[in-house]
Amino acid sequence: MGDSGFGGLSFAKRQRGGISMRLLFSYVSDWLALCVVAGISAALGNITPHMRPFSLSSPDIAFPFTEHELVPSYLLLILNSIVPIVVILVVTLILVPGTTVPKGTPSGLIWRRKMWELHVGWLGLALSLVSAWAFTQCMKNLFGKPRPDLLDRCIPDIEHVAKYVVGGGLAWGDNNGQLVSAAICTQKDKAKLDDGFRSYPSGHSSSAAAGLIYLSLFLASKFSVTIPYVMPSPAAAASAVTGNKAFPSRFRSNADPYEPARVPTAPRNDAAKDDDMYDEFNQNMKVQSLRRQAAAPPIYLLAITVLPFGVAIFIAGSRWHDYRHTGFDIMFGFAMGTITAIYAFRYYHLPIRVGAGWAWGPRSDERAFWAGVGRLGFVGEDEETGYHPQPRMDRETAFAAASTSYPAMTSGVLTQRPVTNIPEDTDEREVGLQRQASSVYDDVELRHISPPPPIAETEETAAPRV
Repeated sequence: MGDSGFGGLSFAKRQRGGISMRLLFSYVSDWLALCVVAGISAALGNITPHMRPFSLSSPDIAFPFTEHELVPSYLLLILNSIVPIVVILVVTLILVPGTTVPKGTPSGLIWRRKMWELHVGWLGLALSLVSAWAFTQCMKNLFGKPRPDLLDRCIPDIEHVAKYVVGGGLAWGDNNGQLVSAAICTQKDKAKLDDGFRSYPSGHSSSAAAGLIYLSLFLASKFSVTIPYVMPSPAAAASAVTGNKAFPSRFRSNADPYEPARVPTAPRNDAAKDDDMYDEFNQNMKVQSLRRQAAAPPIYLLAITVLPFGVAIFIAGSRWHDYRHTGFDIMFGFAMGTITAIYAFRYYHLPIRVGAGWAWGPRSDERAFWAGVGRLGFVGEDEETGYHPQPRMDRETAFAAASTSYPAMTSGVLTQRPVTNIPEDTDEREVGLQRQASSVYDDVELRHISPPPPIAETEETAAPRV
């Protein structure tokens, strides 16, 4: 309840066409938090890791040191960060908000949607990369596992092995592998030696998966590339037709969006009640209708979507080729990067199968930094005080708007305002009132930032005075 005053103030600012500084700063703080974590991760790469004892007779760490890597660090940075940044920028500017924008939509509204999709696209990428990097750096320093090329890096002091033996095991003369400490190494390049104890997990693998699998998910979302599926219910199919459009409050359609509802059924009279052909006919019609609800995307779109994933696999495999990691190091790093990519994508984007390529909208001003107990999520007004600011409108317009306005939102379930189709038999005056009322707000995410001004009563829509 303590934030109700801020919520009222921020709404007043939005009514005047401004942007809530509280909401803006909350997203600036997200970027600052990621920068802090990235800085800490970079610092962890410059400290001396734990150096696990090793055996001079182990063939697992006796591989040669590769001077020229297939994917050096600078190329990894280009592939897992720069390329996704550019691709997200190009795709967002070209494809968003798509072909579902109604005619007459203000260009400012379109560009705000573009900028929001671009912002969360980059923010999700940063979250994925920074998370994977932070986990990887911490684990590398903690475990201190020797790389497969450690002995070539180490240049051990063979003449004084006995001085560096640690733990038990057989004597050196038996050549069966007593463990020695890292102090046996005579390598003068400290950075090269320290890096020899950072085998687990693979940083190339985790970073490549974090950046490029995130890009694959982003492209799959924008290109609608997914395995064909059927809507779980007629209601879900009907709501998806308008709810997934760019600006659903500006869309009107009296067409039935659910395919089975348009399918005729076989007539059934009393004489045909026992006829099996009745059930067979309707079952076939249902199957035919089911087949028309989804289709496989074109293969070229699938290829574009999978390409970043293939590049990530190549980068991970190059670490085996260069003798930098064992197979387990590579697989664990890749799995960790995949998890952060999926999590970061879903953190800011709707599910690919039902989201129509959209990102989640912004947080509410009142919950920009905190939701608290009893509130489901970070979208909604101040329910506790009953404060739900609404623009001014006349009595009949308010009545017509009741069928299309939002309930108090306490969760992220509703992402777009439901729109009620106008029946064909509605008189023209009532149609005008409903359309005027439904244009009060644009979609939810932009209403948080800058709603349109209150509507004015016109001669056409004015109620008759008694």
